[in-house]
Amino acid sequence: MQVHQILRSKDQTGIITVAPETSVADAARLLAERRIGAVVVSRDGKTPLGILSERDIVRDLGRRGSGCLTDKVEALMTRNLVSCAPTDAADSVLEKMTAGRFRHMPVMEGETMVGFVSIGDLVAARISELAMEKDALAGMIMGN
Repeated sequence: MQVHQILRSKDQTGIITVAPETSVADAARLLAERRIGAVVVSRDGKTPLGILSERDIVRDLGRRGSGCLTDKVEALMTRNLVSCAPTDAADSVLEKMTAGRFRHMPVMEGETMVGFVSIGDLVAARISELAMEKDALAGMIMGN
């Protein structure tokens, strides 16, 4: 399965982005309201500058306390992004995420972000793929 197939199957209401100057408190509120684990930091909604995750916020809360909530997201965001292409195999993206110990990845076509996948999206797709393979094998064994 390729990443573009996962993006097609997702409920894509657009990529959730915040501007770099957004407060951490506002970003945290957005994460809670949307029930998501990360937002892309972008000025134009197409070029990712970084990712701000729940982990980034919790890590800084633990280190500095609630004072970090007034900071701008650009102060906490992860800047060194690892991305994938729509044609990348989901298994290879899952391996990258596991090896890098991160859970969210922008999907890029050249310099433009066309989607965003989480490790949950990839695992769900893999489980679905395995279920289809199991059903196909069971059908072959049963002679269907």
